[in-house]
Amino acid sequence: MSCLDEPDMDNPLGKPDVPENVQEAIRTLIGWAGDDPTREGLLDTPKRVARAWLEYCQGYQEDPSIHLSRVFEEVGGYDEVVLLKDIPFQSHCEHHMAPIQGKAAIAYLPRDHVVGISKLARVLHGYARRLQIQERLTAEVAQCIWDHLKPHGVAVVIEAQHGCMTGRGVRTPGVGMITSRMMGTFLEDERSRKEVLSLMGY
Repeated sequence: MSCLDEPDMDNPLGKPDVPENVQEAIRTLIGWAGDDPTREGLLDTPKRVARAWLEYCQGYQEDPSIHLSRVFEEVGGYDEVVLLKDIPFQSHCEHHMAPIQGKAAIAYLPRDHVVGISKLARVLHGYARRLQIQERLTAEVAQCIWDHLKPHGVAVVIEAQHGCMTGRGVRTPGVGMITSRMMGTFLEDERSRKEVLSLMGY
């Protein structure tokens, strides 16, 4: 089944119609790449591409920290590492607008409250759904958790493959990039850092 056989998902966010200047820019790109933007199969492509990019970049429409606003203080005395690992995500690099696909591990050492575990993934996706570089994405997720949960420590490790390397340029598939950001206890105490990295599988 082709993508055109699927249910109508061209406008999943209910956005207004795509401005003509945006469509014309995409037509220009199609023509510059060597195809004919007026042929049947490409007639609606400018709208589809524009709406797809609204979805890819919907992180610009939200403040990821909002997901950390509700916390829970009844934790039964729990004061050890909270870790969510193997969180899949997709982003796009700001240099070539090529896909970045990977997984993240996010951990924090709570002080006196915790947050719902799905919220950690929502923070990641909020920043990933923007034009990114992996280093900044890693730092932004860690800083957001540090600032709003105020834990003893934060650790974020992201492993991803970049389309700008696998599909163009050096064209080397299967290469993964790993970035990490440690804050608080995980930065200052080697034993704590080794423990959280071991729990993450690194």
